Amino acid sequence: MIKIGIVGFGGMGEVHFLNYEKIADAKVTAIVTGSEEGRRKAEKYGLASYSSIQEMTEKEDIELVDICTPTFLHKPHVLEALRAGKHVIVEKPMALHETDAMEMFSAADEAKKQLFVAQVLQFTREMEILRDYVNSGELGKPLDGFFLRTAGKPGWSQGGWLFNKEKSGVIPFDLHIHDLDMIVSLFGEPKSYSYTSSGNMGIGYDEQYRMTYHFDGLSVAAEAAWYNADFPFTQRWRVYFEKGLLVSEGGKLTLYQKDEKPLVFNTEEKVLVSTGINLPPTGMFYNELSHFLDCIRKGESSPVVTRKQILISIRVLEDLVFRDKDETEK
Repeated sequence: MIKIGIVGFGGMGEVHFLNYEKIADAKVTAIVTGSEEGRRKAEKYGLASYSSIQEMTEKEDIELVDICTPTFLHKPHVLEALRAGKHVIVEKPMALHETDAMEMFSAADEAKKQLFVAQVLQFTREMEILRDYVNSGELGKPLDGFFLRTAGKPGWSQGGWLFNKEKSGVIPFDLHIHDLDMIVSLFGEPKSYSYTSSGNMGIGYDEQYRMTYHFDGLSVAAEAAWYNADFPFTQRWRVYFEKGLLVSEGGKLTLYQKDEKPLVFNTEEKVLVSTGINLPPTGMFYNELSHFLDCIRKGESSPVVTRKQILISIRVLEDLVFRDKDETEK
């Protein structure tokens, strides 16, 4: 039985808790929270509640700390949990700067503990099928790709930290990181990349980004936005291979080939868990957390979310957010 403590018990912390409840040989016994709402939820679920990681790790017999706090708190929380001798899962984005991410990974190595980054879209059926086609070569080489993730301006940020680029990394780190992580895991480090952005003046961040990544024999474009409009969350991607076009859109994954009927894949997850947030029941968090727990039991790093891909993605996004546009032409 792997006993777990969750740090941060807002929306994502509760999502992780609800999924751990469905996983055999895993049990959340305590949380760390600074909010009254978090304490009320802890009482509802019968969990011990603490005000610091140090207090929790000293009083609870836990093996894993799952960090679901705002991005700007990830580094100190990860380091504290590792110093306490615990394995760690940290929500994406792990960090806004490559040097911070490297420091966290080095601390995990020194502590001889596993550090996992929760890039949850790696654990969808759609991504599994896409990864299989890329790796197998069944459809030939990938020639082009496009990934989109857009929504209206979020309303869930407590205290406004999400709209402060020094604390959240804004759109590239909140939205686009999902797609870039998939792109890098599939195609490697881009040989070059560029972007354009736009948005209303005076709000402190750009509201829409368009990115282009170049690889050997392949270009991938992407778009991400928080529109100043009541616009529904939208995600889709397509990858064009020599022998077919694979499209994920509107909750459906379809393969189009010449002189063939479109093939619609069954992407239903084996286990569906309610999220309690603005997502329908899904199996991706269950798959993700089950995978990380299995890695802990085996004493292995994750082959799905690797240190290399995390560092590449952060390095690229750091360019997009914190450097002048004329410098981000790699």
